[in-house]
Amino acid sequence: MQAPILNGYSAASTAEEVIGDISLAGKNAIVTGGYSGLGLETVRVLAKAGASVIVPARSPARAQAALDDLGLPNIRAQVMNLMDPESIDALADAFLADGQPLHLLINSAGIMASPLVRDARGYESQFSTNHLGHFQLARRLWPSLQRAQGARIVSVSSRGHQIAPIDFDDIHFERRAYNKWVAYGQAKTANALFAVGADARGERDGIRAFSVHPGSILGPLARHLSAEEIASFNVHDANGELINAPERDLKNVAQGAATTVWCATSPALEGMGGVYCENSDIAELTTGNQKYGVRPWAADAALAERLWQLSAAMTS
Repeated sequence: MQAPILNGYSAASTAEEVIGDISLAGKNAIVTGGYSGLGLETVRVLAKAGASVIVPARSPARAQAALDDLGLPNIRAQVMNLMDPESIDALADAFLADGQPLHLLINSAGIMASPLVRDARGYESQFSTNHLGHFQLARRLWPSLQRAQGARIVSVSSRGHQIAPIDFDDIHFERRAYNKWVAYGQAKTANALFAVGADARGERDGIRAFSVHPGSILGPLARHLSAEEIASFNVHDANGELINAPERDLKNVAQGAATTVWCATSPALEGMGGVYCENSDIAELTTGNQKYGVRPWAADAALAERLWQLSAAMTS
């Protein structure tokens, strides 16, 4: 299935354009990272279409303030920290106790190119936050996803997966020197492989999973980068303004949220799953130095199974 379906959208398409007149009334969604940047735009568009949206956040009061600015009543923040397994379980337990179906799980939160930090278990923070926390959340919420009888999981990966496959022999940089970009690359590879593994397990229950590259958007994700690193990306014009050139993958927030929303809602993806998407379409499987597409190490079913089993052991 890892091939474009040429649905008429482009890199310039926005989240509102791809959702069109689709109604999400009666649908429940959870969007991690949904209080800023791409996540906030994803929440806005889903809630505007009628979905009831929960936004997990380490600081729910601060998150709720940002969400209140949207002026939509069907959004609420709840406390959760992706590097704190107990807080993940607590949020999942609360949702499960309500007996509600979960139609959409959008794993949008993440960190990028951060200094070496380890969680309480000793796990490297980019892998812990970007992958393991979301893996645990999805596993714990699985009964609610089953109850939806047609749920979708969207895992926000990145073209950064092209930097590195997963080093299964030393994921947490215990023996090799820490490289913040290699750590980011393998975490984004893990996001894509998670979608492959989740889709394989969920298809029989109507749970389909997708991973996405949203585009290159300078936002909160860049908080660990120096001014020199940001300058090297050539994302500002001569006046210091952000360049909007979707044909170069330089997108604004509305364009960046489009592929996530498309994967979450598009009827064109019925009966499909486990694929990596970009520019509101399924991406090509590519090798070599191509800028676009998904590398084989992020779309391999055997590697996805290996990661699934390892992640299950890491999260008990």
